[in-house]
Amino acid sequence: MFFLILTVVATLMHGFLFWHIAALPWLQQGAMPRIVWLAALLIWLLYLLGTFYGHDSSGVLAAWLERLAMDWFGLLFIGFVVMLAVDLLSLTLLWYPPALPWLHAGGLVLTLVLVGVAFYQGGRAPVITRYDVTLADLPQELDGTRVVALSDLHLGSQLGAKWLSARAQQVEALHPDLILLLGDNFEGHGAPEPALQPVFARLRAPLGVYAVTGNHEHFGDNSAAIRLTQQAGIQWLRDRRIALRPGLILAGVDDLTIRGRRGKAEDDFAKVLAGTSTNATIVLSHSPLQVKQAAAAGADLMLSGHTHGGQIWPFGLLEQYFYPYLAGHYQIDGMTLLVSRGTGLWGPRMRLWRPGEILYLVLRSGKGGA
Repeated sequence: MFFLILTVVATLMHGFLFWHIAALPWLQQGAMPRIVWLAALLIWLLYLLGTFYGHDSSGVLAAWLERLAMDWFGLLFIGFVVMLAVDLLSLTLLWYPPALPWLHAGGLVLTLVLVGVAFYQGGRAPVITRYDVTLADLPQELDGTRVVALSDLHLGSQLGAKWLSARAQQVEALHPDLILLLGDNFEGHGAPEPALQPVFARLRAPLGVYAVTGNHEHFGDNSAAIRLTQQAGIQWLRDRRIALRPGLILAGVDDLTIRGRRGKAEDDFAKVLAGTSTNATIVLSHSPLQVKQAAAAGADLMLSGHTHGGQIWPFGLLEQYFYPYLAGHYQIDGMTLLVSRGTGLWGPRMRLWRPGEILYLVLRSGKGGA
């Protein structure tokens, strides 16, 4: 159903964009209109091939077809937003028709410029975003604990072992005491690449490496992906908690977005966090939902991802309707909420305007002392 809706939306944007291209007076001569619409048809068929065959199959050809399709979708989204704005602006120039073709041509050029910027941002290594977080009940001896959190890796046909190895190198340079994976660690279609296991095994920290599921871990059978990471030493927190050290609790819940879609939404944090009120408590939840419930249940720090910070502006303006806590730092009823923009990418290899990130947290004790 998701890909059906995505295909309908992409088809409408595709037609809208090519309608503007075909309307340019410089392309109205001879066979040019037919060439433009033939190109539109061929690109649309290639998009369909990449969306369905590329997504559901494996191999180099399928991977490239999927990438072309997703990148084209990103271009269509940017082009739709720009040309819609151009159409609205055109209403102010109806009194001077000769300017309209140039305005529309400028919109198409601006689309290409923004697509170039988005590809550049999407290709950049994620930045390190540092937060100093004070936890009132954190034991003084744990003051200065370094935590690294990665979200939305989306490992699969587009991002593989080579990309993850570069992220592991970034993590290693931070010398973390604790490493956390905040969900959507895998794209969720097809078996995970075996070469990922030794790269995951490089993620080592004195307090351990822990992961929670995202919505993509619930697409199909996720057992192979979870087994691969477990063999690399990563522990999964699926509606459970552990004591990292006396006075410091780490808890994780399965993805709340998927639970909501399946009609299983409830106060998930009350059960997982029961009896932790005297400890410093960190909770991992891929989707930044039930935030007030987490705070009421005793969480001091909640780490989430899922939103990608909108990934391609202005999509975040729509996304924020469903996920009010889109990205960054929030204080909710005495609890700190950090929502990552994501370390990897979903769909197009594009970001507009902000790059991906790796969260680097330094925990501070609120108990005073030296």
